[in-house]
Amino acid sequence: MERIVVEGIMGTPIIIETGEYAKFADASVVVRQGDTAVLVTAVMGKPLEEVLDFVPLSVDYREQSSAWGKIPGGFVKREGRPTDREILVSRMIDRSVRPLFPEGFFNEVVITALTLSADDKHDPDVLSIIGAGTALHLSSIPFEGPLVGLRICKLGEDFLINPNYEERQKAEIELVVSCSSEAIVMVEGGAKEVEEETLLKALYLALENSKPLLKAQESLKQKLGKTKVKVSSIELPENLKVHFETFGIFKIKEALEISDKKQRKQSLEEIFREILNTLQGSYPESVYYYHYKKLISKLLRDKLFLEGKRLDGRGFRDIREIKIELHPFERPHGSAIFTRGQTQVFATVTLGSQEGAQMVETIFEGETFKRFMLHYNFPPFCAGEAKPWGPPRRREIGHGALAERALEPVIPSEEEFPYIIRIVANVLESNGSTSMATVCASSLALFDAGVPVKKHVAGIAMGLVLERGKYFILTDILGDEDQLGDMDFKVAGTQDGITSVQMDLKVKGISKEIMREALLQAKEARLSILEKMYSAIAEPRRELSPYAPKIEIITVPEDKAFTIIGPGGKTVKEIREKTNTVIWVLEGGKVSITGQTKESIEAAKKIIYGLIGEIEIGKVYEGRITRIEPYGIFVEIFPGKIGLLHISKMENPPKDLRSAYQIGETIKVKVIEIDELGRPKFSSVFIEEKDVIRAPLL
Repeated sequence: MERIVVEGIMGTPIIIETGEYAKFADASVVVRQGDTAVLVTAVMGKPLEEVLDFVPLSVDYREQSSAWGKIPGGFVKREGRPTDREILVSRMIDRSVRPLFPEGFFNEVVITALTLSADDKHDPDVLSIIGAGTALHLSSIPFEGPLVGLRICKLGEDFLINPNYEERQKAEIELVVSCSSEAIVMVEGGAKEVEEETLLKALYLALENSKPLLKAQESLKQKLGKTKVKVSSIELPENLKVHFETFGIFKIKEALEISDKKQRKQSLEEIFREILNTLQGSYPESVYYYHYKKLISKLLRDKLFLEGKRLDGRGFRDIREIKIELHPFERPHGSAIFTRGQTQVFATVTLGSQEGAQMVETIFEGETFKRFMLHYNFPPFCAGEAKPWGPPRRREIGHGALAERALEPVIPSEEEFPYIIRIVANVLESNGSTSMATVCASSLALFDAGVPVKKHVAGIAMGLVLERGKYFILTDILGDEDQLGDMDFKVAGTQDGITSVQMDLKVKGISKEIMREALLQAKEARLSILEKMYSAIAEPRRELSPYAPKIEIITVPEDKAFTIIGPGGKTVKEIREKTNTVIWVLEGGKVSITGQTKESIEAAKKIIYGLIGEIEIGKVYEGRITRIEPYGIFVEIFPGKIGLLHISKMENPPKDLRSAYQIGETIKVKVIEIDELGRPKFSSVFIEEKDVIRAPLL
């Protein structure tokens, strides 16, 4: 086994081991920090027969409860489908390594990261990126590494590398940054309204601190690295290539002038079919289509560099026309439709009680309840595809998490707004940056719902075309500009700073100057969009929707919590049924009461206060008869608080109590004694109406 220890990074050393486990893989490594350890393997399959314009890469990150000494919750005591966190980490690994595969490499590659051990300080996600970069670098798989990932946080005035979980919770910035030996290649993270220069400083501190790990990967490769498989270029014979370009070039240029995405796509497909009909060759159709897309990319880039024109005729800094529609449908508690060009998102806000919270099981916190959720949906019709609408895919999970992270810093605390908040964002039309449109639509819907968020949040996607030593940064990229460009850089935030970033590259890296320019151009666009959003709705509505439930949180003595719950939850269930409310007894003596009307909440409060009320000698109460005996009647003055009104303590007692009284009847009694077991004894002599305390009855 070869083992290398990397010092010089803040916190516990990172250890990379290889040669001991999973030897059938093309390469495997174990990456450790503290008591956290991840096994990462890379396996290459045979070349695909079909020629693709992307690497057929699959990444699976898996966490098992046994890694941190837990048994899975739920009925089936084994791990099921990947959790959202596992999907998000898988995507981070994929987006980190994908730019470093060479063009023309079509072999299937599968990267698997398995958490073997996990402590409560060191997150296995960045260790998995380090492991993936190391395994690919050591293997025979063509990969232009090295590559590592680090987490950087800003806590006060300090920047911390790979901080522990407690430090991350307090951080102003939290980013995962993947770096090659040349530049930053992937960014994912959030912030609490930070300025662009602060974010830039964090990014390049991460790049600087990645050097010891990059050096360690190179050292391992020198000792153990396998010879890389050669990648054969896919080239057409020159005569076919010339014919291909000559026949199609003029028509493609005309098609690229069509601003409508659907019409442009249809026109380009028809041109490809015409070209195929004129060609004589024995290549598979996928080879021709591969070169056709390369030709489109070349012409699109020429259009930018030589003519200064984008697909839809906009300038490089222009944002497409924005249209905002508030509360288009009545029943959702809050809703908005945000349209930017041919990208359109319908977002709804639903407010609920504590039982609507999502239970999440994590390494660091165990079982927790999530009170703010954003779910993003991408139905096939939004892209004009005739496909059934299946369960959410990895892309949808990732886009939803990005938008959720952008909005999270402005969501009010539970003390300020005791609701569970769920946003559902459905993409109705897709032509570039649906995740950032989701941020805008969701912010508008929150305002419409009356959620007391203090600021709007907007997002914008920036693109980059880099060629011949020149570059152009594009604001508000179209779908085709994303596919044919070199960068997708999403930035979301308020008027006062950035709350979320995500960057994917198709080149090996970009300079600090380009990054700064992209951030400043994104800020300009974000502020412009925010201006339109504030014009549409300047502040959250003062009242919630009449269809939203009413919630009130009251505080009771902690030692009275069980009294409210009752044996096996019997008491709280009875209160719920009687008052038509939802009641949750929380930590710290807090009780959440949810109902559709204020009256139902007041009824529940009255019962709860009655339950925890103390019986006082000399006080007069109105109670309910629960039992009748020859010697007296038993009266319940608070739920569960029952005492005896003896016949000798009655004023003008009847001869037959069962004939004079009925079970369930109310009666006024005065407490004259409380015995050693806490049971009251009553009298009904000399009671005045003005002294009666009408306790709530179950």
